[in-house]
Amino acid sequence: MSHNAWQNARAMYQHDACAQALGIDILEMDEGYAVVTMTITPQMLNGHQTCHGGQLFSLADTAFAYACNSQGLAAVASGCSIEFIRPGFAGDRLTATARVKHQGKTTGVYDIEITNQQQKTVALFRGKSHRTGGTILETPDA
Repeated sequence: MSHNAWQNARAMYQHDACAQALGIDILEMDEGYAVVTMTITPQMLNGHQTCHGGQLFSLADTAFAYACNSQGLAAVASGCSIEFIRPGFAGDRLTATARVKHQGKTTGVYDIEITNQQQKTVALFRGKSHRTGGTILETPDA
């Protein structure tokens, strides 16, 4: 477990209004690795009474963000895709696990799996990151 990865995650989370609003919590951190969790609330349901795909995407994208910024070098998503495997329902506790597949000098590829409380896969997400040249502890330009 990397102390720096946790420090970087805490610095990001302070300013991550979206993750906070969705009730996303960080469970584990290491370099190139993050585990986050979220409980599906009634406000996250679509017209079929299943979790809206955008909420699942946000959970996976959050795990991706924390994993690709875990080394303290600022990175943003440059592309991603998601495959919805099974629905999530109100009250389900979802866990998104992000793992680096490749990290080069400026680009990286990360795989994220979302599972439910029965350890069944809900969605698979793959993201490509691009390092911006700064660090996550710097104040972004306005």
